[in-house]
Amino acid sequence: MNKELIRQQLNGPGPFLVRTSDGKEFSVPHPEFVLVGRHNLVIEVDKGLLDIIDPLHVVSIRPASKRGTRNS
Repeated sequence: MNKELIRQQLNGPGPFLVRTSDGKEFSVPHPEFVLVGRHNLVIEVDKGLLDIIDPLHVVSIRPASKRGTRNS
């Protein structure tokens, strides 16, 4: 996905589920937990840890229920 499409998909209150090309899923409770940079996508996960992802590896961003989501 390109950066603009990612920004559009994260427009809304959340939560979201971000899936990458290697099958990992990242639960995003609110768009404030994501930084879309010039070359990377940064997602804050449990306990303030950060996952840095190349936007080209993001294959989907979908609304997620508040229960039943997971961090990989």
